[in-house]
Amino acid sequence: MQLSTEPAVSRRRRGNPDSKGLLGVLSVCATLLQLCAGCPSECVCNSLEVNCSGRSLVSVPALISLPEGTHTLHLTNNRLSSLPVSTFANLSTLETLDLSNNYLDNLPSRLFRELSNLSDLSLRNNSLTVLDRELFRGLTQLRRLDLSLNGLAVVPLGLLDELQGLTWLSLAGNRLHALERATFEPLINLQHLELGMNPWECDCNLRDFKHWMEWLIYRGGYVDAVECTLPKDLRGRDIRGVPVEMFNYCLQLDDENGGGGTKGGSPPCVRATAASSEGAVVRTEGELPDCVKQRYRPVSVRRAIGTVVIAGVVCGIVCIMMVAAAAYGCIYASLMAKYQRELKKRQPLMGDVEAEGDPEEKQISSVA
Repeated sequence: MQLSTEPAVSRRRRGNPDSKGLLGVLSVCATLLQLCAGCPSECVCNSLEVNCSGRSLVSVPALISLPEGTHTLHLTNNRLSSLPVSTFANLSTLETLDLSNNYLDNLPSRLFRELSNLSDLSLRNNSLTVLDRELFRGLTQLRRLDLSLNGLAVVPLGLLDELQGLTWLSLAGNRLHALERATFEPLINLQHLELGMNPWECDCNLRDFKHWMEWLIYRGGYVDAVECTLPKDLRGRDIRGVPVEMFNYCLQLDDENGGGGTKGGSPPCVRATAASSEGAVVRTEGELPDCVKQRYRPVSVRRAIGTVVIAGVVCGIVCIMMVAAAAYGCIYASLMAKYQRELKKRQPLMGDVEAEGDPEEKQISSVA
């Protein structure tokens, strides 16, 4: 019995390493199957990126089972025309989302609300004509936003309020003719703004936004060309080079219209004041606080700098002329003083000659 059992035991002992290796292979296969099962069939997935581009998709595939930790999602070059409000649910790790080159024409409110870590969003080359003011709620980490090549005619007030970390924004190639300054004032970190290829109307409705652009450029930001389409006398000109004096008539129009000064709602500092700790709120549209008066003062930064330079040159010339006049006066005064001294030296000599001549004249007069 002992002899018969020893070979069996030895065989089981020799089989242990093979069983461990088999278990390792099975675990790897299970992991690979799990990854494949989590990736939509229309996409290509790896550990950090999911690419669903160029698949002629008319609807977004199920993204709830994407590999855990996905950072990048590409849905470009498809036929997407609408997105359900829950499309990007449970994708809080997503950092880059590219929806460019589709047919999106209307996006639901707060579509991206769960993408709290999103830093780069591209909606380039779609058919967007209207944006809900709540669309970008929750995107507090967004740094780059591309809305170029759409059909936007208006950027609604409040759309960009939560994007204070945004550094790059493109609105080029839309149908924008005017913009509200208050819409862009929350973008305190913006460094790059693209506004080209829009039918800008360079009138009073664009005046305040012009001042904001000049402030952005003054603090080191970049803004591309903003060429005017209307009025005719400014067609083709960059509004940044239009003298601020050409907008002086806007102040008269504001006075005639009751001093409103802004189009489309309350002035920007009213909204900021309402959120401040002091709690001061302007209750009537006719009453403008000091911040509005200062903020909408028609001042061109470049012209102000030019004025300072010209004033400095003129003051320098005046100072040089004053110094020259003072030097000339000193020289003239010294010459006159020297002349007076020499004149005084000569006067006693002339008196002696006259004294010597007097006795002779007296003798001649007596003889006569």
